Amino acid sequence: MTKIIIITGGNKGLGFGLAKEYHKQGYKVISISRSKIDKLYIAEQYQCDLSKTDTIEPVITEIFSHLDKTNTTNLTLINNAGDLGNVNSLDNISPSDINYTIQVNLIAPLVLNSLFIKLSKNWDCKKQILNISSGAAINPYEGWSMYCSSKAGIDMMTKVISKEQTEVDNGVNVVSIYPGVVDTDMQTKIRNTPKENFKSIHKFIDLYKNGDLLSPKDVANKIYDLDVTGELKNGQILDIRNV
Repeated sequence: MTKIIIITGGNKGLGFGLAKEYHKQGYKVISISRSKIDKLYIAEQYQCDLSKTDTIEPVITEIFSHLDKTNTTNLTLINNAGDLGNVNSLDNISPSDINYTIQVNLIAPLVLNSLFIKLSKNWDCKKQILNISSGAAINPYEGWSMYCSSKAGIDMMTKVISKEQTEVDNGVNVVSIYPGVVDTDMQTKIRNTPKENFKSIHKFIDLYKNGDLLSPKDVANKIYDLDVTGELKNGQILDIRNV
């Protein structure tokens, strides 16, 4: 019997940590990202630019065409890919930058979740969606209008889908997860932001200097443990630092 995860952005950062952890635990890992990389030997890789809506459905449909629903016990989608966007006050951000960031962070997960639910409708197994959100969904940071807004949208999407899926037989469980401040390329980008564009930059510089950033490996281990112990409840918005 097969356990499967489909993960976006599985070739670096937290996504790579999650891919490695689930692979180590015997899962078939399928990664969707903009580019393929040699080091991602642990996963099947599909290229997809999530900023382009019309590229998503063909990829997810092809993935499902190769899966065997009669031999699967666990099927999970992890919406991990995300982009901080242009850090600046909203009036200094171009419409094209706004469109790109919201597309990657919110529209793509909406589309992926829709297709995942539709294509797994007749699958008789454990089905779930893990949306990687952020404390920025509830904590406004000046300069992060797009990131905060998109993560707040992720949380509301989670709540709505959970209500919809509760009402159907063998529905999909869905949760939002706040992973904390993880040592990834996004944190490097934050620390290199001009101070005049991001007033809270010192908080993130101090976290780095004090060694308080969480490692992708440790966060991935925590998420996996919460998953397999059944602590991820449908409709939950969960900050793993509080568990």
